[in-house]
Amino acid sequence: MAISVPLISSGELAARLRDENLLVCDCRFVGDAETSRAQYLSGHIPGAIHVYWLDDLSASDTTVTTFLPDADEAAERLGRLGITHDRVVVGYSDTGNLYASRLWHVLAHYGHQQVALLDGGIEKWQAEGRPLERRPVSPTPARFAPRASGSMSRIGAAEIHARLHDPRLRLVDVRAEAEFSGEQRRAARGGHIPGAVLWPWEENLQHDGTLRDAAEIAARAQSAGLEPKQELVTYCQGGVRAAHAALALRIAGYPRVRIYDGSWAEWGSDPALPVESGERCTVPSMSP
Repeated sequence: MAISVPLISSGELAARLRDENLLVCDCRFVGDAETSRAQYLSGHIPGAIHVYWLDDLSASDTTVTTFLPDADEAAERLGRLGITHDRVVVGYSDTGNLYASRLWHVLAHYGHQQVALLDGGIEKWQAEGRPLERRPVSPTPARFAPRASGSMSRIGAAEIHARLHDPRLRLVDVRAEAEFSGEQRRAARGGHIPGAVLWPWEENLQHDGTLRDAAEIAARAQSAGLEPKQELVTYCQGGVRAAHAALALRIAGYPRVRIYDGSWAEWGSDPALPVESGERCTVPSMSP
């Protein structure tokens, strides 16, 4: 079994559930570990293991923001889940696969090339009357070796700050408009990173929770002044919505996308970093 794009249909997944090389990951998140686990046990795709993003897909200290795990943490946590570079990994969650996109982000960052999200998530699977099971599935621990040649390189606050006036870099704020403007504050300060364009992540979804096709996403990006030749950096509050938007941009033919995993939780809490507030910001096209 191999996948060529980071999405898999419900029909294709259903046909491959018995593949021994497949690992399905239920990434639904309901606020805390116990409640998320209970949701998983209430019904999950057959054979799926439970993945709790704060424990399995984040650095140890989540008191400030939810940074990616470092290489040692990733080796331990992804290995504990039974993930190896040889296995095909399919993640799903609800709400348009929001938290499953974090799984894609971590695996892409550490060089895993065979990872996809179930298009439409658990809602589409259930709407089609496909089977669920309630028994827990325990992963078989394995050895995961992080690779430095991952396709999703990180970017931090220091690099962003140094490049705020770099015309080759475009900051893409994928939060809600109230967060962008500063009306809704989820850090010490409200607003957005100077020069960022507002590009809400959920507008890449169709009504059934599946991702819009590549041409639609590309048209939406182009209308915001985003071009494939630019280096785009997505951010949100804690790096999850940013991962979903980055995946959508990659599918739409934008190869130079990075994710600021510190996002507004870090930037908005650091008084040394500049902030803008106000209405929607538009981005001019990059000059040749």
